[in-house]
Amino acid sequence: MRRAAVFIPLGIFLALAVVFFFRIGGDHTVVPSALIGKPAPQIPLPALEGAKVGGFDPSSLKGNVTLVNVWASWCAPCRVEHPLLTQLSKDKRIRVVGINYKDQPANAVRFLTQLGNPFAAIGTDGDGRAAIEWGVYGVPETFIVGRDGTIRYKLVGPITPENLARVRAEIEKALAAN
Repeated sequence: MRRAAVFIPLGIFLALAVVFFFRIGGDHTVVPSALIGKPAPQIPLPALEGAKVGGFDPSSLKGNVTLVNVWASWCAPCRVEHPLLTQLSKDKRIRVVGINYKDQPANAVRFLTQLGNPFAAIGTDGDGRAAIEWGVYGVPETFIVGRDGTIRYKLVGPITPENLARVRAEIEKALAAN
């Protein structure tokens, strides 16, 4: 009996090691969000001054499948993902909007002038409060919102050639859902 008691801690350790191994080995861009399946935050944001598009109006999420991208000019991965956002914005079945996070307006406009503006609307989140409501961990992050205004998908990190097919598949699911 005493010998069996020696193996109990070893068994617990091995069980935990297996759990940690499988959790750590997963896709880190897919982060469970408490907001999936819930209405998108209803926080209007003012337009990015000089961007020549309107601000972020949460009521515009209803009736459209919308890709919401949280970005900043100081964010290097945002610059990398920008051509793919531009590519996605050419799909007329969806609306691509941006939330500019804790950025200087002049820098954000310069970023868009250099790389192009894929956004139909851009809201300015200078203090980061809207990002908190959206459950943002850091920039960039992308959400897909269904026609009913609920969040369908969240991608943490940049859209890349490696995950673009998954983003497109989630867009297709949202388009088919309503």
